[in-house]
Parts: sequence; structure tokens; C-alpha cells
Amino acid sequence: MADFQLETARLILRDWREQDWPEFFRVTNTPAVMRWLGGVLDADGMASQRGRVEACHAANGHCFWAVERKSDGALLGFCGLKRADAPGSTVTGAMEIGWRLREDAWGRGYAKEAAIASLDAAFDRFGAEEVVALTVIENSGSWGLMERLGMRRREELDYDDDRYESPWRRSIVYSIDRAAWPDRNG
Repeated sequence: MADFQLETARLILRDWREQDWPEFFRVTNTPAVMRWLGGVLDADGMASQRGRVEACHAANGHCFWAVERKSDGALLGFCGLKRADAPGSTVTGAMEIGWRLREDAWGRGYAKEAAIASLDAAFDRFGAEEVVALTVIENSGSWGLMERLGMRRREELDYDDDRYESPWRRSIVYSIDRAAWPDRNG
């Protein structure tokens, strides 16, 4: 079976390769990138995160994908889909979109491009009826992208993630359903 892959004009979203992990953590496990994601991870945290992504992939056949820039093969971070599974979540089991890109990739439209491809896949390939996205209220860059994608704020679904302290504890929820997602292929 071929590895999963989505292509956009500038990006390839694909399954992880063994050699991706050291580079992913090198370029994304930084104070700026991790500011709203629980802080910089230690070795145990990195191993745990990798384990969660790999377990998610094994259980669901997909998880957040590695994002590679076509022009030079640089690993920019991840974007993709998983089943929401945070402890105490109000959206457990829902199709969730997420992204994390290296700081020098910010402001270039890569996250939006990858997210559009992921949402297209969610509705067209994986049959999702609704997709949720999670962040913290202080992460205006993340929820700003959610709004630019047409997602709407779902305050009634916000919850506390007890794995984290403030300011990362309160998860806010956005969502978009199939009817609201534009047909980008027609």
C-alpha cells in the first residue's frame, strides 16, 4: 500500500518517515512555536508526542501529516486530521484538524494551504460531516486561521484540558461542517 500523500501548489502532506522526527522537533520545538502548545518539550515530551501521532495513525489509518515544501524538500511541520482524544474533551471522537509549522514558515500562507487540503480530504476522502479545531484563546494566529477557513467559534464546546496549566488549560473549539465547506473542485 502506498504512503498517504496530498499535494497542493507548494506543499506535500504525507505520512511520517523515520528521518522526519529529529528535524521536526529541531524546527518546531522552539519557544516561539510552542508558546501556545504547552511550552518546549523535553526528551520525554518529544517521545510522548511522537508516540501519540504514531498510535493515532495505527488506530485510524491517518493522523497529522508531515508538511514538506515542494521547492526544496524542507520539512515545515505538520498539518492534518485525527480523531479528537484529549482527556475531558467535549469533542472526543470528532474529526479534528490541526497544524504546527516552523517559525520561518509563518506568514507565507503555508498553514492555510495545508489546512484547505486537509479539510478537502476530511469531507471528500474521509467522509466527515464536521471538523473541529482546538486552540487557546490567546493564540490569535491559530484561531484567526480557523476563521479564515470559514470555521465558527463553538463556545458551548470549550473545555479544560487538565494535562496543562494556565494559559494552555482552556481549550476553545471551532468547527465547520460539510455544508459550510465550499466546493473547491468545481
